[in-house]
Amino acid sequence: MNRLGRYTLKLSGCTGIIGYAAVGGKTEGEGPLAGEFDYIYPDDGIGQPTWEQAESELHRDAVMRAVTKSGKTAEDIDMIFAGDLLDQCTGSTFGIKDMNIPFHGVYGACSTMALALATASIFADCGAANTAVASTSSHFCSAEKQFRFPLEYGGQRTPTAQRTATAAGAAVVASGQTGGILVDKVIYGRVKDLGVTDANNMGAAMAPAASCTIKDFLTDTDTNPADYDMILTGDLGVVGSELLLELLQTRENIDISAVHNDCGKMLFDIEKQDVHAGGSGCGCSASVLCSHIFNRMKRGEIKNLLFVATGALMSPTSALQNQSIPGIAHGVNLIYR
Repeated sequence: MNRLGRYTLKLSGCTGIIGYAAVGGKTEGEGPLAGEFDYIYPDDGIGQPTWEQAESELHRDAVMRAVTKSGKTAEDIDMIFAGDLLDQCTGSTFGIKDMNIPFHGVYGACSTMALALATASIFADCGAANTAVASTSSHFCSAEKQFRFPLEYGGQRTPTAQRTATAAGAAVVASGQTGGILVDKVIYGRVKDLGVTDANNMGAAMAPAASCTIKDFLTDTDTNPADYDMILTGDLGVVGSELLLELLQTRENIDISAVHNDCGKMLFDIEKQDVHAGGSGCGCSASVLCSHIFNRMKRGEIKNLLFVATGALMSPTSALQNQSIPGIAHGVNLIYR
């Protein structure tokens, strides 16, 4: 493993994805990517008594499906890197507690999948873990209850608001791979805060961090947007994606418009579904990556992907204390060969 430039780590080229899975809820099942999910639950309650327990079940299901598809068992996994939006990552903790796998909890808000995947890949690449899992989850109802208002309140969401995905995604990472989907480079982002205070405009809060990480990665690797088949951001939605393109173009003279897409714009049909500015939540980018995107990579349609998931590092406490919303963006460069 080598450091490129100031912020980017280059892996050995032998660490890759050997299994992946994504599960979603009822609204996700009505979206354009439903057919690529491993399972769609017909009811967001997931057969559980609370929304939080429903999210934990989503998380458990995605991890077990990914492990099974990798040809491994839970006993074969050396470590799991997982997180979510709830309290102290209780969605993932309670979901995987019976698997008996060493657990490394991670938190990056909606950037958690990139953070987990980057860290799992580094552990596998350096030999600290032969096989590791990266996983995240979110649930619309549990997130609304924690960060905004319980659904029973009947509050109206603003046009800039995004719908937290009821979904989970998991990827099994292993060393010693010679082909397939490989993790080539990773970059950990820096916290950026431009003073956004509107909890219903996550895209605006996260776009500056995405701009910073993409610019840092391209600088470190001496590459251009045209070198990538896709630069995929996580959960900026419609508003944040427009701001990202503007920030990169006007401040850095970097135009990624020809290769950019965003998981928050892909998960739902924004024109037909009542999701306002798109999707969000840890499970949004995780489920899109671990279904549609990895499927496209396996078909050879995407051979060089820069996946940059973004997160709004707020909490209920910081919001009540009228603090601004810092953003973060972590990146993983995946190649297919």
